Amino acid sequence: MATAELIRELCKKQNISLAELARRIGQTRQNLYEKLQRDTLTIDEIKQIADALGVKFEQSFTLPDGEQFKIEN
Repeated sequence: MATAELIRELCKKQNISLAELARRIGQTRQNLYEKLQRDTLTIDEIKQIADALGVKFEQSFTLPDGEQFKIEN
């Protein structure tokens, strides 16, 4: 699963809109949407997103209930 798809899936699971996620990480919804479309997020941005979603990130995301999603390059 690509990083952008994974982030969208995590947003759904955490019940957070992309607009809310963008606000939490200090970006505009449009800017975040474009980065997700192109899959051009930096590791620092991914870490910010993980923090904003309340999940852990170590080349994978771990939800509070322990479910994991791995990033594939």
